[in-house]
Formats: sequence, C-alpha cells, structure tokens
Amino acid sequence: MSHDLGFHGDTMAEGLVVSTCLGGAFIGSLFSGLIADGVGRRRAFQLCALPLIIGSSMSATAKNLWGMLLGRLFVGTGMGIGPPVAALYVAEVSPAYVRGTYGSCSQLATCLGLMGALFIGFPAKQIEGWWRMCFWASVAPAALLTLFMEFSVESPHWLFKRGRGADAEAEFEKLLGGPYVKSAMAKLSKSQRGDEADTVKLSELFYGRHRKVVFMGSSLFALQQLSGINAVFYFSSTVFKSAGVPSESANICVGIANLLGSLFALVSMDKLGRKALLIASFSGMAVAMTIQATSASSLVSGSSVIYLSVEGMLL
Repeated sequence: MSHDLGFHGDTMAEGLVVSTCLGGAFIGSLFSGLIADGVGRRRAFQLCALPLIIGSSMSATAKNLWGMLLGRLFVGTGMGIGPPVAALYVAEVSPAYVRGTYGSCSQLATCLGLMGALFIGFPAKQIEGWWRMCFWASVAPAALLTLFMEFSVESPHWLFKRGRGADAEAEFEKLLGGPYVKSAMAKLSKSQRGDEADTVKLSELFYGRHRKVVFMGSSLFALQQLSGINAVFYFSSTVFKSAGVPSESANICVGIANLLGSLFALVSMDKLGRKALLIASFSGMAVAMTIQATSASSLVSGSSVIYLSVEGMLL
C-alpha cells in the first residue's frame, strides 16, 4: 500500500493511516448515543454501516495518501457509532441470565473478523494491489449488517420509551415467546417509571451521586484503550519481524490468543461475574505490559529481548 500510494518509508504517514481510523472512531462515539436514542437501535446500526461502506470503498480506490486517510476517517466514524449501539442493543434484547454471554459474542465476532482479515491479506505480498481487494472485502459485512437489521427486532426498551407500548409487546413476543410478555412488560414499565422519576441533566453526571458511576465507567474504557491493546493489534507484525517471525504467522498467533481469551469470557461471564473478569484481565494486561517494558529496558539483552517481547505481546 505504501509503495502504491507513495509514502513508503514515511513512518509518520504509516502511523496516520492507522490512527486516523481511531480519530474517526472518537468522532463517531460522541454521536452514538444521540443517534441510537433518536432513530432507534436498528436504524442506528444501518447508519453506522453507511460510513463503513463509503470509507472502505474510498480506501479501495485511493490514488494517494490523502484519499486513503479520508476513507479511514469515514471507516473510523462507523466504528465509533457501532460498538456502543451493539452493547446497548444486546443488553436490551437478551434475557438477564444470558446477557453476559450474549454481550461477549460481540467481542468474539470482532476476533473472528480480525482473523478473517488476516487470511484475506495473505496474498498481499504475492499479488500486486491485493490490498485494494482487502478493502473491498470489508464492504461485505457492512452491507450484510444493513440488510439483516431489516429483519431484526427493534429494542422493546426504545419502543416503550417512545410511547409505543403495543410495538414493544410485539417485539417481546418475538424475542421471549407469548407466556413471558406480560412479566417482561411489567419489569420494563417499572424500570421506565424509575427513569422518568430520576431524569438528570448532562452536567449532573459529573457531580453528586452520579459522579462515581460515570467516573468508574469512563475510567474502565479509558484504561482499556491505554492498556496497549491497540499497539498489539496494529503493530504486532513489526515486533514479530524483529524476532524473525514471518508477519503472517505472527498475526495468526495474536488472533488465536485474542480468540481464546474471548471464548473464555464467553463461557465464564455469567458464572464468574463481571468484576472478577475485569480484575483478572486488567491484572493480566499489567503483567504483559511489564514484560514488554522489561524487554525494552537495559535489564535484558541478547535473544531474551525478543522472547520477552513476543511473550508479552501474546499474553
């Protein structure tokens, strides 16, 4: 890609191709909640697919670095809108006793998507311009998302909140079956009454009794992003290359490690609980980053540097 678009050897440009996507995700995430509440969860999914399709197409047909960056910005915007809506939608349509497991399915799907991307990218070194096919391939899941959401249920919570109780009942019947509709509607009605009695302004989230919850939730997401996981996904090839491991094998190893972690979360989320998994996973990340930092310090030398670096990345 760097050869074709004229920025080969420019590390700043390579970094921008990666980080512009994350910048777009920041923009998209700011509007995610407003879109989900304004047009509903189903339409929000379809709206997030639009910049993904446009951005991937722009990247696939880019003639220079600026065209690529604009395409990446669009893709990032779609990425920023989608995950919060997905988490909200899963929480609202899944029964409480399997909510954690269903929520983990999104992460599992992300892992499978990453693995798929790695396999699609294999011919890139042998076939000139294959990277364009990789971008065209990423249009497919976004288009399928748009199509399949037409046949998916709308969130009963959103419908009830909009005063469409009959529609909410109909959606509950599709999700849970007739016998469970009344109890589900009763719970929903009770929770919505509590919400209405406890309506707060945006500014009130940053002080008083709401401050703690907002701080904890925001901190968890911030720490997740700052834990180094993005570096693992975007620059693992560079680390493995210095260890003499082919990038294809390296990427597969990282994908498999991530997949195994997600599978563990999938089967244990509703058994062990969220807090135990958070403590264990963040502790694991701390250990992994310590190993990475040690490998980059003067404390180790020779082949130990490579082994520790690869080990830390996989962990």
